[in-house]
Amino acid sequence: MYELIGRSLGHSYSPGIHQAFGKYEYGLRCLEPEQLGEYILHGQWQGLNVTIPYKKDVMQYLDRIDNSASRIGCVNTILREGDGLIGYNTDYTGFLAMADRAGVDFKDKKVLILGTGATSLTVETAVLDRGAAKVVHTSRRGESGTVSYEQAREITDIQVIVNATPVGMYPNVADTILELDAFDNLEGVLDVIYNPVRSGLVQQAQARGIPAAGGLYMLVGQAAEACRLWTGEVPDNAEQVFCQLLRDKTNLVLVGMPGSGKTTVATALSELTGRTVVDTDQEIVKKAAMSIPEIFAKYGEAGFRDIETQVLEQVCRESGQIVATGGGAPLREVNRQIIKCNSRVYLIRRDMDSLDRQGRPLSAGADLQQMWNVRRPAYMAVCDAEADNNGTAVDCAGRIWEDYLENIGN
Repeated sequence: MYELIGRSLGHSYSPGIHQAFGKYEYGLRCLEPEQLGEYILHGQWQGLNVTIPYKKDVMQYLDRIDNSASRIGCVNTILREGDGLIGYNTDYTGFLAMADRAGVDFKDKKVLILGTGATSLTVETAVLDRGAAKVVHTSRRGESGTVSYEQAREITDIQVIVNATPVGMYPNVADTILELDAFDNLEGVLDVIYNPVRSGLVQQAQARGIPAAGGLYMLVGQAAEACRLWTGEVPDNAEQVFCQLLRDKTNLVLVGMPGSGKTTVATALSELTGRTVVDTDQEIVKKAAMSIPEIFAKYGEAGFRDIETQVLEQVCRESGQIVATGGGAPLREVNRQIIKCNSRVYLIRRDMDSLDRQGRPLSAGADLQQMWNVRRPAYMAVCDAEADNNGTAVDCAGRIWEDYLENIGN
């Protein structure tokens, strides 16, 4: 049996990745600290992956530690070889694979690493091995030879930033550890977080056209290296496993003007793909226990938007869905970050004179062209692609799905 051990493993993607390699059975095993040593030494396993909080703790039980893992100071993969236990760090390989795929180079670069935990040690070793000129570590308070996050903003010649903290990780997808606006010389951003697919840090970089990537490819890359160590064979389908995982986890989110047909297109997409549809306006009605016109009458637009943000944060942090949003959902910057975190976002376009106004408090009697002019910058900031819906919803859904398959994972 091959397993991932840790203390809390409820949202791990690892079993699906290893099973997809097709070479062995793979499971999860949650261990309390007092169980760790006994299981490492006497458990019925053939190979182990190790995650938080045990990457350093397991080292005391091993007979030999690979050179790179020894330099890093932590282990995430264990191989049973005869009567001996050997420790490796495959995060090192996975991290460099992620950087290469994203086109982020470290040679002669000044690199800022966010965090001081076990993963930051892996990142530091990897970037120095790739020729980084200087590494700067950060922590919240700037203790133990690090700089604080506020002090980091003053180091404006940073060229690459790597987040090695859990800030922004599911379920707290709206959290962002650092704003990137101060770093004028930035050439690359990497985030080891893999859930959500696009952290707030990655979104900021992408908005500026800076090469950036989240940690999903790193996760698959380190799993492939663990497979090689355990079996002696490199899985030949690692890239396909990554692409399929990314497609399975990425939402399709529809934004656009009120009455543009987002819900109808979402239904057609559901019939085409088998995915579940979540309509955020319907979720708002459930949460408030009143209709949207009643919410506007009682709380005004600001109150409605507050509920909308809460619903978006709950809905969009999940994965593999079709999400139809309300017409004003992208107006708040925080909403745009939440919407994009796990999603490819489509702007549904329909001619102004074809927009349905019925049951929409802000559309009834409004100048829709003026509304579009005001909202257009927010729509364009959040969307990845546009989809014309002046024909049938089925045709629109088909074009969206074709675009999705072409762009996600490729």
